[in-house]
Amino acid sequence: MKYLHTMVRVADLDASLAFYCDKLGLVEASRTENPGGRFTLVFLCAPGDEAQAKAEKAPMVELTYNWDPEAYEGGRNFGHLAYAVDDIYALCQRLKDKGVVINRPPRDGRMAFVRSPDNISIELLQAGAALPPAEPWASMPNVGVW
Repeated sequence: MKYLHTMVRVADLDASLAFYCDKLGLVEASRTENPGGRFTLVFLCAPGDEAQAKAEKAPMVELTYNWDPEAYEGGRNFGHLAYAVDDIYALCQRLKDKGVVINRPPRDGRMAFVRSPDNISIELLQAGAALPPAEPWASMPNVGVW
């Protein structure tokens, strides 16, 4: 397992970038605009880690800016921890066998979400290419929120 990033939702992208980059000293590693989903993702890394961050080899902070205003209450601004895993199906099965609810099953062979006992959302991402869709995951519904 490898730690990838922590996601934080931000209400004002410019103000957040001014804080994280201009004040804290982080560096923008990448940016994605998603008009269909109406959001912008900005990944930040420590100075000097830009090349490693682009290859997902350095931990990052993901700023998620939703274009439609939203009040972030009750920790809604904190998104999730993300980890790359060698075999998403095997890990999800192990977690399920230990009583962990798979909130968003890895139907696509690529991504799953679970929650910690404190309701912290954990994103699991298949390292490398997605695995072929497989049961029981392919037909498993989402449970709760993540």
